[in-house]
Amino acid sequence: MDGTARLLLELGLVLFALGVLGRLAARWSLSPIPLYLLGGLAFGSGGLLPVAAPEGFFSTGSEIGVVLLLLMIGLEYTAEDLVANLRGQAPAGVIDLLLNGVPGVLFALAMGWNATAAVAMFGVTAVSSSGIISKVLGDLGRLGNRETPAILGILVLEDLAMAVYLPVLTALAASASGLSALRAVIIALLVLAGVLLVALRYGDLVTAVVSAKSDEVLLLRLVGLALIVAGAAEAVHVSAAVGAFLLGIALSSDLAERIHDILAPLRDIFAAVFFVFFGLSTDPGQLPAVILPAAGLAVVGIATKIATGWIAGRRAGVGRGGRLRAGAALVPRGEFSIIVAGLVATTATAELAPTAAAYVLVLAVVGPLAPRLLEPLARRISRPARRPAGP
Repeated sequence: MDGTARLLLELGLVLFALGVLGRLAARWSLSPIPLYLLGGLAFGSGGLLPVAAPEGFFSTGSEIGVVLLLLMIGLEYTAEDLVANLRGQAPAGVIDLLLNGVPGVLFALAMGWNATAAVAMFGVTAVSSSGIISKVLGDLGRLGNRETPAILGILVLEDLAMAVYLPVLTALAASASGLSALRAVIIALLVLAGVLLVALRYGDLVTAVVSAKSDEVLLLRLVGLALIVAGAAEAVHVSAAVGAFLLGIALSSDLAERIHDILAPLRDIFAAVFFVFFGLSTDPGQLPAVILPAAGLAVVGIATKIATGWIAGRRAGVGRGGRLRAGAALVPRGEFSIIVAGLVATTATAELAPTAAAYVLVLAVVGPLAPRLLEPLARRISRPARRPAGP
């Protein structure tokens, strides 16, 4: 069998298997992320069904997947939303990052990992999965609940914080000096401020550059511009993911819903490739050694996210039941945690990738179940206390 035939057969096998796993996830009302990760582990070296999959395709496809994932996240917000959330939920956002990021750093230090791995673990444990959370809220019919704005506010602030965090992590991964890291952060802040200014004042102009009557032309313009912006951001060490996220913010307008519908299938394909590539790059033989520590860290992560939701809900004037629902909704970790781990997988401690994979596997499965499991308790604490009967 010649090389081209084998490449097509193996690539087709992997992609078709992903489709089967995605179908199973939908049937079980779960996120497909953990199944994609398991698929990558199974197909990779040392897995159950190792294939010599075209590494170049999966490597490039995973980079495109990161760009499209962050672009879609940026499309969910307008500059006005970001400014409003900064004003209203900034204290809760800071508490969220500290409560959930610091345990990751302490975990890395306790394991004896290097500084890059410790900074990476901050992002792995701090950021909730907006994709999983949005789906769960929609499935449970909670998009109109009183606690939902508080949940979305936390997610927005996490994404904004990552726009500053990712350049720092990228600089560390490149073994840059402290001065280079500081320069990267300053550039990221200036770019973020500039994009917000453009989105607030010239959003219509940016939209006009991309907009087209034909869906085909719109898709080509959008993906082309996203890759250009991501490449330019990477060139100045801001991070391609940040560039794509900021472009999504600038494009948020009446066109956003149409873009979402057109781009979603392409995003899903390359996002699946990204998660599989992470699994392919992870040695499954390392999982047994990290599964218990990762599970313990996941238990801590569940508790800290519930605390975050409780605090954010209280600041928003939500009752106790709504606060618990907000915390339960914030539990899932997913795409961002894997993105963070993937950025430093080749430069940080070898145990980081399998630990992040195990951590996400646990919380991407438990996360969607948490709101359902805690709902009886939320209803119970929402009921007013009964008054004692009179004499």
